[in-house]
Amino acid sequence: MRRIRWGILAPGRIANKFAQGLDAIPEAVKYAVGSRDIGRAEAFAARHGFEKAYGSYRELASDPLVDIIYIAAPHTLHEQATLLCLVNGKAVICEKPLAANARQAIKMAQCARRNGVFLMEAMWTRFLPAMRKTRELIDGGAIGEARFVSADFGFKADVIPDGRLFSPALGGGSLLDVGIYNLSLCSMVFGKQPERIHPHMVFGSSGVDVEASALLTYGGGQSALLYSALSLDTPHEARIVGSDGRIELPDYWHGTYLTLRAGDRIGSGSRGSYGGQTFVLPYESTGYQFEAQEAMRCVSEGLIESPTMPFDESVAILETADRIRECCGLRYPCDV
Repeated sequence: MRRIRWGILAPGRIANKFAQGLDAIPEAVKYAVGSRDIGRAEAFAARHGFEKAYGSYRELASDPLVDIIYIAAPHTLHEQATLLCLVNGKAVICEKPLAANARQAIKMAQCARRNGVFLMEAMWTRFLPAMRKTRELIDGGAIGEARFVSADFGFKADVIPDGRLFSPALGGGSLLDVGIYNLSLCSMVFGKQPERIHPHMVFGSSGVDVEASALLTYGGGQSALLYSALSLDTPHEARIVGSDGRIELPDYWHGTYLTLRAGDRIGSGSRGSYGGQTFVLPYESTGYQFEAQEAMRCVSEGLIESPTMPFDESVAILETADRIRECCGLRYPCDV
């Protein structure tokens, strides 16, 4: 792989983790940072060893030496920032979810195709070793046909009404912040979106969901039960149940091991269970290096999208999120 010069757009908390992940990739060059506040850009660049700092997103996108830009702005700014980078010929890896709604994501994908420039949703979980192993086991028939997924991701956040997590103007709420991991997992396992959704939301004082749950049903009788929250700490567990076994994923969104329960059953009757095999799959650094490596590989090979996280799937996941929000009456200003 050739050396790739990285740019960071919007140097916030997640961008710090991404920059640390780049340190684990020898071919990654930490080149430039762009912020609407030059002081923040300079401080981030000094902290992580980037060569340049810019006081606007446009300056970063216009730098001819930048190869790929990682966008870490709030959800509702993803569309504008991504289009700016793409029309300037810069490959983009945009923090999850790809956009605040499917309409925005479609415009982003169309722009990438029209300009022949790489774009990928930064769903970092999908590229972790434990998730790669999960796909390998499912594709290899280790649990038979995948029939049911359960997943939860909830934590207690300090309520800051105008902050990223709670502001409607920034696409706040549990569904798009952490529930999107659940939806992406189901999309990966089943390879499609649900035919029917049965959602429920609990709204906080700022008007966004602080809890979101959903029963999803798919063609062929498959189903999923999902829960996300900004107000409750949950186990962060996922289970993928198949006709011949199951995969258990503790702390699934950043996990380092999984247990396969398949093969000969232990016990008898309906209470019998499967024997277990645990796969330990640790990783160095923050784990964000794996999505960065995928983007670098694709750009080096001249691809405009990743086969692991393609445009159409990111759009389809957001279409499902849109349906959930619509059923529950959650609309953002950007939906108009």
